[in-house]
Amino acid sequence: MSNGEQDRKRIVVGVDGSRLSIEALWKARRLAAVLGCSLEVVTVWEYSISLAPPVPSDVWSPQTQAERTLKEAVGEAFGEDIPPDLKQTPLVGLPVELLIEASRGAEMLVVGNRGRGGFAGLLLGSVSSTLAAHAHCPVLIVHRGESA
Repeated sequence: MSNGEQDRKRIVVGVDGSRLSIEALWKARRLAAVLGCSLEVVTVWEYSISLAPPVPSDVWSPQTQAERTLKEAVGEAFGEDIPPDLKQTPLVGLPVELLIEASRGAEMLVVGNRGRGGFAGLLLGSVSSTLAAHAHCPVLIVHRGESA
């Protein structure tokens, strides 16, 4: 990686495969183009061993699921027009903690206001509200139907 690529500002987008996270990715792409930033798409798959039935790792793994979710989200958002400098980061762990860490050194963190879980009537989900309070950069929270 050249110094120019290392020094280039980046926008981090948290995606979970939900419609709102795809909208957040669309909006982040436009912002990255306007601001001259690279784009990093982060998917965090949370896996609780205590709640999950035993599944052989050659059949399913949280890392494979994170990679699949990321690939599908990027495909849906960009189709064949994937930005050449797009960084895709699949992670396994606690979404809030890992997205806060991913925000370190970023120009902006972009997420949807609601993910896959929780109560649809709430204005903000627990992940997005915690990120807004603790991220290391400004956070853009995309709401359903916002023009991108």
